[in-house]
Amino acid sequence: MPAETRLTTDNLAPQDSALAWRDWMASLFDGLESDLYGDTGFDGHLHSAWAGDVVLTQLEANRHRVIRRPRAARASAQRYLKIVAPWHGQAVVQQHGRQALVQPGGWAIYDTSGSYEVANPQRIRHLIVMVPTHLLTQRGLHLPTLMGRTVGGAAGISRVALDAMRSTYQELPSMTAEAAAGAGRMIGELVCLSLQELAGHAPAPALQAAFKDRIHAYIAQHLRDPQLSIERMAQALNCSKRHLHNAFANADTTLAEYILQRRLQACMDEMRQPESRHRTISEIAFGWGFSSSAHFSRVFRARVGVSPTEFRSTALDLAAGLQSD
Repeated sequence: MPAETRLTTDNLAPQDSALAWRDWMASLFDGLESDLYGDTGFDGHLHSAWAGDVVLTQLEANRHRVIRRPRAARASAQRYLKIVAPWHGQAVVQQHGRQALVQPGGWAIYDTSGSYEVANPQRIRHLIVMVPTHLLTQRGLHLPTLMGRTVGGAAGISRVALDAMRSTYQELPSMTAEAAAGAGRMIGELVCLSLQELAGHAPAPALQAAFKDRIHAYIAQHLRDPQLSIERMAQALNCSKRHLHNAFANADTTLAEYILQRRLQACMDEMRQPESRHRTISEIAFGWGFSSSAHFSRVFRARVGVSPTEFRSTALDLAAGLQSD
C-alpha cells in the first residue's frame, strides 16, 4: 500500500483548528498560505496518497482560499502541475492573469512553480492531484499558456483523465506499490493528452480565451479607478460593448458582477491587514473604486453575509490572536 498522510481538525479545540490548518498547509505544500475569509474556527480533513510520483489528495474543508506567493514558488524544490477536481462545491483558480471556475465534473490546472490563488467560497470536497512536470517535458507543451484554465472533464480525453484520477485515488488502498506507480504514469499521460487537446483548440475558442485574458488584465490594472466602466473598457480594448459581454456569456457571472467581486475581494483583503487599521472602511472602499459608502455596505452584506464593520472586527481579532500565539 502506498505511503499516505492524514490530517483532521476533529480532535482540536475550535480556537486551535484555524491556526493548525494554516501550519499544516504551509509545511505540507512549501509555504502555501491559507486564508479563512475571517472565520475564527475551521473544520478540515485531508488525506494524501502517492501513486508513484503523482500525489492524490482528498480535501474536505470549510470555505477558504490558498495563496502561493512568488517567493514561496521560487523556493520550491519540486515542480508540479496541480489539478483541482471538485466532488462538491467549486473552486476559482487564478494564475498568469487568468481565472478559471471549476465545478463538479470538471478540472482546472495550475503550476506550483509560479504564484497562484485558489478560492473555495463554500464548503468543499475536492480531489487535488499533483503531477510532476517531468512526466510532460517530452511533449513540447508551452505550459504557461495552458495554466490557470479549466481543462474540461465533461467529455473526451479530459473526461477519461478525470475518471482515471478519481478511480486511482479510490482504489489506491488495494494496489501494490508497483501498480500504483503505473497508475501514476497513466495519469501523467492522460493529463498530457488533455493539455495537448487544450493547446490545439480551434482558432475561435483560443482567440476567445485570449480576449478574456486581456479583459481580466485590464480590470486588474484599473480596479481602483472609480471610472472603470464597460464603455471605457470597450474603447481601451478597441471592441464593442457587446463583444465584451459575449466574452462572459458562458461564465457564471456577468462582466459587471466580475468587477464587483474583484473589488469586494480586494476590500476584504485590505480589511484583514492590521497595518490598514488606521483607514476607515469608507476609505478602503473608495480606494478600490466604490463611489458610495451606502452602496458598498449594501452589496458587501449581500455577498458576504455580515456588515463590513463586523467582518473587519472579526478578521482583526483573529489576526491579533495569531500574533499573540
